[in-house]
Parts: sequence; structure tokens; C-alpha cells
Amino acid sequence: MLLRNVWYVAAFSNELKVGEHLGRTYLGEPVALFRTESGQAKAILDRCSHRAMPLSEGHVDGEVLRCPYHGMEFGGDGVCKRIPGQDRISANANIRAFPIEERDNMIWIWMGDPALADPEKIIGNPEHVDPKWTWKNFYFHVEADWQLLVDNILDLTHLPYIHANTIGGNPEQHYNAEMEVIADGERVELLRKLPNSIPPKSYIDAGGFKGRVDRWQEVRFHPEMGMVMRVNAGGCDAGTGAYEGKRDHGFMLANIHCITPETETSVHYIWSIATTASPESGVPEVLFDQFFDTITEDEETIAIQQKNINRFPDKKFMGIANDGAVNQGRRLLSKLYDREQDSLLAAE
Repeated sequence: MLLRNVWYVAAFSNELKVGEHLGRTYLGEPVALFRTESGQAKAILDRCSHRAMPLSEGHVDGEVLRCPYHGMEFGGDGVCKRIPGQDRISANANIRAFPIEERDNMIWIWMGDPALADPEKIIGNPEHVDPKWTWKNFYFHVEADWQLLVDNILDLTHLPYIHANTIGGNPEQHYNAEMEVIADGERVELLRKLPNSIPPKSYIDAGGFKGRVDRWQEVRFHPEMGMVMRVNAGGCDAGTGAYEGKRDHGFMLANIHCITPETETSVHYIWSIATTASPESGVPEVLFDQFFDTITEDEETIAIQQKNINRFPDKKFMGIANDGAVNQGRRLLSKLYDREQDSLLAAE
């Protein structure tokens, strides 16, 4: 299942410097990303109309991307601007261009009907521009159905098992956490409280905690505002007001999980980790290293899970009590997919 009329993160801005290009496949379509001399990010079909050469193997020259085979030049609008050796350029030389928006240091792409691409629907990620936060972005290529990544973030009870050495903590604390699932047909939110918890290693390293803490984990998923999952988490010394909104004295972090399908069975996992700890403290780098290990564990786990799903294609998942947010997420995605398919049928 692939949703087309949704904003996806194609890359972080720092992955595409002026004069550079990048080839990636999104939703089964090869795309050439490039940044022009004027600093604009562009996205066109990664196929020269002449002899099908990947344009992502070419060269950025000013405002165009030049095919490395015979030198044809394409603008960010997909229009062929030049064919060496001839003046007349047929409209057949033009290729598809994809709507692009760049904000909060993220490059967003729209793979569906261009007429439906509303930039106002892109969710904000202020941690990437607010000087109070220090952040770093990463990329993983995962051989799995993209929906498994959504499931993984909406079910944080896996933390004490998969991430025992970093952000996990005691299993009983996670399974007995105070949990609330909010679903209104457009979004799913998972709100978890782990009061009076033994802090995991990453919290001790980053927050310097000496005793128990009040932890929180808040997951927000609103796919029509972009296929990203925002996770706010952290901890304060137990009993110091974390659940009344008094968190500035504690340890806070934000994860932005950008889930961009490559195909039905592979996905670009593009994510960032941000913290309010000052760079001078050395905490951010420690945290970034630990979260790289953490997300590596997720990536490896989900790839193994997908392999076993492939081994047992007729077996269905069984449910447990903590699947509430996962089930709501799946229902929401199925609803959006069905609505998209109905619109396509109506247009025929």
C-alpha cells in the first residue's frame, strides 16, 4: 500500500548542497534531486527523455541538470532547456517535475496529483531552526514495508527489549505506563507517563540524574500534514512537576521520524534527534551517538521482522493490549488509501 497524495520528506537540506544532485526512488518512481546555483531544491524524473540515462548521474550547471550522456539540459520544472546541436526542442523532450517545498531544514516532495499539493499542510518542525535546540539528522535504508516503521513508533513497549542498553528501562515500567491514545480520524496521538521510573542509560548520561525520574513519551502522527512521526520525550527528577508542564529543568529530546517509502518493500528512514542540552556540555554528541545505535537496532529488528513476514505470508498478526495506537494508525492509513483509490476511480 502506497499513499501518493501526501507530503514526504525527500531528504534533509544538508544532504543537498548547491551544485549537488541526489538520486532516490520514492513510491517506485526514480527521482533526481538537485540544488541550483540560486539555492533552490528541485526534483525531476530521473530519466533523460533521449536515451533513458539517469539524470542523477549528470551535472548541475547553474539552474539546470545536464544529462551526462549527450548533454541535454533540464530545468527544475522538467522542461528541456537545451539539446546540443539543434535549436528546436520538442515538447516530447520534457519530463515530469515534482512539487518541492523546503522548510525547517527539510526537503519535502509530493508524488501524487500536483493540483492537490498544498504546502500549508506541511507540519512544522521548529526544533531544526530554534537555537534552543541542538540536533543532527541521519539516514537509513530499510528493506521492509514502511508501515512496520509506523507500527514501531506507535508501540513503545518494545523499548526495554530492543533498546535495553540505551533508552529502554525496566519492562514492567513500560507495560504499566499510564497511556492515552487519541484518534479522531485525521491523527493518532500516543501519550505515555512513566512516573517514578529508574532512568535508562541515555537519560543518566544526558541528564545527569542521580535518582528516579518522571518520564514522558508523546507520539504525534498526522499523515495528511506529512508522513512524519514526531516524538517528544524526556524526564525530570521525580515529583518536580513534569506532568504539570514544568519540564525546563529536566532533560528533553525530540525525534522526527520521516518515513518515506521507496517501494512496497523498502523505505527511506530519514530522521533527526534534537535536545535542549547545550553543545558545550558534550551531552548532544553522547546522545546522538546513542540514538544512532538505538535507531540502528530498530532498523535491524524491522528488517528481520519483514523477512519472517515473507516466510509466513498467510499468517496474520494477533493483537495484545498495548496495540491500541498501532491499530488506530493502521486504520487511519487504510482510510486515507481507500479515499485516494475512490478518487482515482471517480476520475476515470
